[in-house]
Amino acid sequence: MYFLYRTRYIQTELGFHERLFVAVLTSKATLNTLAVAVNKTVAHHFPRLLYFTGLRSAKVPHGMVLVAHGDERPIWLMYETMNYIHQHFGSDYDWFYIMQDDTYAQAEQVKALVTHLSINQDVYLGRAEEFIGGDEQARYCHGGFGYLLSRSLLLKLHPHLDSCRNEILSVRPDEWLGRCIIDFLGITCVSQLQGQHYHTYELAKNTELEKEEEEEFQAALAVHPVSDMTLMYRLHKQFSRIQLDRVYQEIQDLQMQIRNLTALTPAGEAGVTWPVGINAPFLPKSRFEVISWDYFTEQHLFSCPDGSPKCELSGASKADVSEIIESAVEQLNRRYQPLLRFSKRQLLNGYRRFDPTRGMEYTLDLLLEAATQKGHSHVLAKRVSLVRPLSKVEIIPMPYVTEATRVQLVLPLTVQDLDFVANFLDMFAMNTLDTHDNALLTLLFIYHPYDAQRVGQVDVFAGVKAMVGELEKRYAEVKIPWISVKTEVPSQVKLMDIVSKKHPVDTLFFLASVWTEINMEFLNRCRMNTISNWQVFFPVHFQEFNPALVYRGEQTASSNTDFLRDGHFDRHSFAEACFYNSDYMTARTKLAADILDRDEVLESMEVFDVFLHYSGLHLFRAVEPGLVQKYTLRSCNPRLSEELYHRCVLSNLEGLGSRSHLAMALFEQEQANST
Repeated sequence: MYFLYRTRYIQTELGFHERLFVAVLTSKATLNTLAVAVNKTVAHHFPRLLYFTGLRSAKVPHGMVLVAHGDERPIWLMYETMNYIHQHFGSDYDWFYIMQDDTYAQAEQVKALVTHLSINQDVYLGRAEEFIGGDEQARYCHGGFGYLLSRSLLLKLHPHLDSCRNEILSVRPDEWLGRCIIDFLGITCVSQLQGQHYHTYELAKNTELEKEEEEEFQAALAVHPVSDMTLMYRLHKQFSRIQLDRVYQEIQDLQMQIRNLTALTPAGEAGVTWPVGINAPFLPKSRFEVISWDYFTEQHLFSCPDGSPKCELSGASKADVSEIIESAVEQLNRRYQPLLRFSKRQLLNGYRRFDPTRGMEYTLDLLLEAATQKGHSHVLAKRVSLVRPLSKVEIIPMPYVTEATRVQLVLPLTVQDLDFVANFLDMFAMNTLDTHDNALLTLLFIYHPYDAQRVGQVDVFAGVKAMVGELEKRYAEVKIPWISVKTEVPSQVKLMDIVSKKHPVDTLFFLASVWTEINMEFLNRCRMNTISNWQVFFPVHFQEFNPALVYRGEQTASSNTDFLRDGHFDRHSFAEACFYNSDYMTARTKLAADILDRDEVLESMEVFDVFLHYSGLHLFRAVEPGLVQKYTLRSCNPRLSEELYHRCVLSNLEGLGSRSHLAMALFEQEQANST
């Protein structure tokens, strides 16, 4: 019997490659100046960029990946760089762009260039230059303006690099590489290929970039030489302005085309949406789908995250409001100047809402002062509408995770939870032990000091321990350990401190509650949404309403297909959490340094607070329909902090029923009282 093991990813199996790798040749003298300027201007536009130098400085600038070859000789640097690229990236990328740190490259233009070239040809593309005293037909690519090599050319060139190093004498590394490619592969540098032109611009001294309007300059992919950091930043600013003007002009052209084409449709001009080219607003099919508007002024917001009716406008929201008001006045002036000049007096009313089909919408009532060309002024109120459209969706790269990771469930239990343990263990056995899911369980028995003193005579958790023993007999390979803790205040952080020390650092914890019904679907999402040293997952479980109020002796939840209408997602509960032990230990160490020996602070914190305030990780908080809990009235411990106790009470109150359920219950009670 033979087994065929297939690769995990389609990209690997089909032999797909990343598109573009960029190498920047720098030196010890310019690493902290020109190389830093390159990194700040174009590095974030390229998918992969490395810096190559002979000798390195004592300290590498932040955010730069540097490879030092140990020798500043130019030819040796080029030889070692080509070897390194072939060895580490030759099988991963289709194109290799080599540039110097005194080159300004238009990153987006370079990326667009490689999308229009076929990868099946041997490509040596750049600014073609003649060899001094050499063959007139042969050309090399000038290193100052950058050049592009295809993967196929790199693979063919690599076996000859040692011969080139020993046989070809040259002072310039770009000439040496060009001679090597010509002599051994017979390929010369070209400035245009497959209908694509490699435009360059040679920068003269004392050039006024802001006034540079030559077509050759505006079309350039690379500019050389760039003598200092300031000039690099000025070039980047100028090309960004040119690119922005092109984009605005393209938008206007597209909007005009849309208007012209829409006039020919059955809807006619009425079918043109505003703004032109942006999706039409979402049309609700019922009153439950209506997107509400949030009211705001320049100082306050009247729809607050914590549910309060009024809160101060601050942070990103304040910056958003200021920017949108400024943009509104600017657009009005652009439309009515020079006849009128507007200045803002006051924001009378502001409304905003997020439409997932198009973006953030704003309606502003502005009190404006309008001044004429003759100096007359008048105060008027004007309503304006604005849209901040959704931009291009960006796929954020995430570290690799797998559904094969073992999940360590941790279940804290108090005396008040004893009635629900049997159901939890039954669901755990059915959905994990019977299915052989890679999950383990640890119980945490929380004894009150009074019960702990009497444990020799009466063990309040004896029944639970007996149930665990029965499970271990039924599943011979399963061991369910327990840990006993004595405390009056079962702080979530203190309990996790105990559990954390008894498990390896790479353990994936799922901190559960006794009302949780474990299933494989959720455990897999716990594995996929929790990433070591990157992200922790705090699911919002679905809480069923009180059946006595919802059904009143009628249909039960089990026979109702739309069970989500019979409950709500409990946003007040942070009892469930998925995280790695290493991440918890790191955040807990920072917390310990902050609070010193004030352990009473831990009683007012949950694990969520530890990660929120003492880790730089992503906190993924999302509704989890696979985590359903039956209704029960929770026991809220008054010994916990006021905030935790208040959240527990709110969770109980909101878990009774929806507004319609409560209203119907009150109505029936009033009817019963009146009769």
